[in-house]
Amino acid sequence: MPSDPRQRRAARHAQPAGEPAAASPRKKPITVDRITDAALEVVATEGYDALTIRRVAAVLGTGPSSLYAHIVGKEDIDDLLVGRLCSEVVLPEPDPDTWREQVLDVYAQIRDQYLKYPGVSRAALGVVPTNLSTLRVREGLLAILLAGGIEPRSAAWVLDALSLYVSAYTLEQSLVQQRRRHPDQEWVLGREELIRRFTALPADTFPQTRRHAAELTSGTGHDRFEFTLGLIMDNLTQLQAVPRGDRAR
Repeated sequence: MPSDPRQRRAARHAQPAGEPAAASPRKKPITVDRITDAALEVVATEGYDALTIRRVAAVLGTGPSSLYAHIVGKEDIDDLLVGRLCSEVVLPEPDPDTWREQVLDVYAQIRDQYLKYPGVSRAALGVVPTNLSTLRVREGLLAILLAGGIEPRSAAWVLDALSLYVSAYTLEQSLVQQRRRHPDQEWVLGREELIRRFTALPADTFPQTRRHAAELTSGTGHDRFEFTLGLIMDNLTQLQAVPRGDRAR
């Protein structure tokens, strides 16, 4: 306590010393994994159309410039997204006896991964994959086809065709689900309404559509998915490599 009365009075009336300021929590460093997590969060909650570098940065609580230390542009995020989803795909050991079923199973896994995130399959369209997880799946599929006796060029081309179909199918499914959430989108019709409209068409102009309305609207999306992949695989078996000894006969 000060000996001078004025100093003691001043000490009594002084504002009490505040608590020492708590140290600000240290921000987590920006990493490629965190960028991918944030991008998936944006797609899952807002849809792929909302995915921008600025939006990902906002989820991470930082500015876009912080992301450019790890990525070059939006295309990098697309590559990371597809790679993350492909990392969840389980690849079987290639089996010459069940290669067809193995290919269908792997693509069904990819389909299901894409459908978890509305529109994310757009990230796989028109892009040459460089992510190691994506390349791992492509390598696994190529190994399965080669084990099944498919010659290399046919195997390479069918991988492109199947991948394109899976991306397009899942994109369509995502768009339909998105539009069904909006009541004003009256053109998204159920099967019964489609049959009613098809059978009401003029018979002289649409005889086949009227007659086969039930068949035209039959099956679930996944039923048609499996049918289409099956068609491609059935034709692929005709391209199986012929053993060199058999060619000379």
